[in-house]
Amino acid sequence: MTTLVRPFLFAWHFLTAVPLSRSHHEPTAMELASSMAWYSTVGLLIGGTLALADAVLTKLFAPVVVNVLLLVLLIAFTRGLHQDGLADTLDGIAGGRTSAARLAIMRDPRIGAIGATGLFLSLILRYAALMALPQPLRVPALVCMPALGRWTMVTLAWLSPYARTEGGLAAPFLVHLSFLHVLGSTLVLVAALMLAFGISGAVAILVGGSVVIVMVQAGCRTLFGGITGDTLGATNELVEILFLLIVPLVLVLS
Repeated sequence: MTTLVRPFLFAWHFLTAVPLSRSHHEPTAMELASSMAWYSTVGLLIGGTLALADAVLTKLFAPVVVNVLLLVLLIAFTRGLHQDGLADTLDGIAGGRTSAARLAIMRDPRIGAIGATGLFLSLILRYAALMALPQPLRVPALVCMPALGRWTMVTLAWLSPYARTEGGLAAPFLVHLSFLHVLGSTLVLVAALMLAFGISGAVAILVGGSVVIVMVQAGCRTLFGGITGDTLGATNELVEILFLLIVPLVLVLS
């Protein structure tokens, strides 16, 4: 049981700001890799929290306020981890002419103009997508969105080399990451998508997510020589926003 609980807790503690246990610490590289099999599960729990908050807030506030509060909740719940990765990645792409230069810029804790602009636009797009989300798809989309984003992180990490030769935040997670870990995360996501959107909807979403993974992988290899923790966070943001923007098509096609 401990072999299952510890990886889940490490996944939860890394992806959220909510402590579940203070007795589980000092994970091994194998446990960090195993924790990534739980990323989709943690994503579903984050999504469930958003859906529950949406149900409560909708009774108190107008939709424009509710959607802003959901964004605040999501960022607070996840410590802005992926937003930080998005801003750093954009700064690196904009400011560096070589892979080494881009990686060095991404190390800088300060945010640049391009990173700040991209972060602002990502929040605006996410807000607009939430406003335009058809009501019948609202709960399924809120629940599945974080799971899909975190599944893409796991899959991209498995398919790609790590860019930093000196190591970094994401390096220990990737040392023992295997197909079985990716499979575990995938099965959880597939089950959730099928329940939420049906078989055809689930297939369409998975195919779309896979296309994004392939494109991001190619871009990361060209621009950085591989992936980093920042590019994984940026990928999560990209996929979640695209999902919210495109998922209404599922309602049209179903």
